[in-house]
Amino acid sequence: MAEMESDERNDKNIRAMRGSRNAPRRRRVSRISAEKIDYIDYKDTKLLQSFISENGKIMPRRLTGVTSMQQRKLTEAIKRARTLALLPFTKY
Repeated sequence: MAEMESDERNDKNIRAMRGSRNAPRRRRVSRISAEKIDYIDYKDTKLLQSFISENGKIMPRRLTGVTSMQQRKLTEAIKRARTLALLPFTKY
């Protein structure tokens, strides 16, 4: 009897945690790590566009899953590509 009550409580706790903010999240895998890209080139516009939002903003690390060093290199490459008119600054 006591075991059933504890099982019911555990089920309720698990269900409650699914929608909560404290629930563990699945770690994102970056495209750069998955494809084993060692150098982020500013001329590779297809790769760079996958890290730019629809509005033209550079996507944050928490959404893309890249490391901090990769994010710095990505930002640098995107800005270089923009100044050379390989990528647009905005959508329109």
